[in-house]
Amino acid sequence: MSTNGTITTTIENKIATITFSHPASNSFPSHQLKALTEELNALDANDDVTVIVLQSAGTGAFCAGASFDELLSISNLEDGKIFFSGFANVINAMRSCKKIIVGRIHGKAVGGGVGLASACDYTFATEAASIKLSEIAIGIGPFVIEPAVSRKIGKSAMAEMTLNPTEWKTAQWAFEHKLYAQLFANEREMDAALLEFALQLANYNPEALTEMKKVLWEGTDHWDELLYERAAISGKLVLSDFTRKALSQFKKN
Repeated sequence: MSTNGTITTTIENKIATITFSHPASNSFPSHQLKALTEELNALDANDDVTVIVLQSAGTGAFCAGASFDELLSISNLEDGKIFFSGFANVINAMRSCKKIIVGRIHGKAVGGGVGLASACDYTFATEAASIKLSEIAIGIGPFVIEPAVSRKIGKSAMAEMTLNPTEWKTAQWAFEHKLYAQLFANEREMDAALLEFALQLANYNPEALTEMKKVLWEGTDHWDELLYERAAISGKLVLSDFTRKALSQFKKN
C-alpha cells in the first residue's frame, strides 16, 4: 500500500468499483480527496458505467476522515479552507454524479468517513461498521459533512453524535437511523448481497436511474455554496489554540 494513499477503479458489467486506501486507517490527505473527486467526475461522464461502488481497502477502518498530519500542518486561513473544501468537493461530486453510488462500509467510520457513507445513495455495512463524529473534541466540528449526514439520519441524531464526540455509535444504530440500508454479520455475506444488488441495478434503464437520482437529491443545489462556507468555518477553527493543542495530543495518543 502506498504511503501516500491510492485511488483505484475497476469497471465490469457496467459497475465501476472505486477503492481508496491509506496506511493511516484509510484517512484522506488533500491530494487524495482531489483524486477521488476527479475519479467521480470521470465516471459520471463514462457511458459504460451505470453504477458506482465506493469502498476502501483492507479489513480495518472504512475511513478515519481527515489526515491528522495535514490538519497539523495548516498555518493560515486560506490553507484551512482549501483543505476542508476537499471534502466539500467529494460530497458535491457524489451528489451531482448521474450514477447511483453504492457504499460498502466494512469497518469503522469517523468524521469525513461518516460523510462519505452519508453521501452514498445506498449503503451496505457490516456489524463492525460503527461510527463517530469526533470533531468537536478537537475544537472544530463536522461542518462540511453535516448537510449530508443530517439528510440521512436527521438533525436530532446528528446532534446526538456531534455533541458526544467520544462515543461510538454501533452499526445497528446507524442502520436504524437509515445511514445504512442493509446490515450484515460479516463481509462475506455483505459482498454477496452487494454484488447481486449492483448487478441488478446495472441492468435497469440508466436514464431512469439518473432521473431518480435527481429526485433523491432535490433541494440540495445550494450545497455548491453551502459546503464551501462550511469549509471556511472549519478552516478558521483549525487554527485556534484549542485545536492545535488537541490535535497534538491526539497525535501522541
